[in-house]
Amino acid sequence: MKESIYKSYDELPLFLNSELVAKVLGVSPSSGYELMHQPDFPVLRVGSRMVVPKEKFIQWVEEHTGGAG
Repeated sequence: MKESIYKSYDELPLFLNSELVAKVLGVSPSSGYELMHQPDFPVLRVGSRMVVPKEKFIQWVEEHTGGAG
């Protein structure tokens, strides 16, 4: 498993692309891309681009790790 280069959510930009999602989670770029195509993943489509709002990404991580309940 790759280690994330980010040590805090504060370091993230407002919107994340699939490459950045993969880096943050410490997974391969293809895994980040696949994750962004999951029905429950909070993606914003801008034309043909897909980005994830930082706050929605943090919320998704907390919900899927038991941190929100």
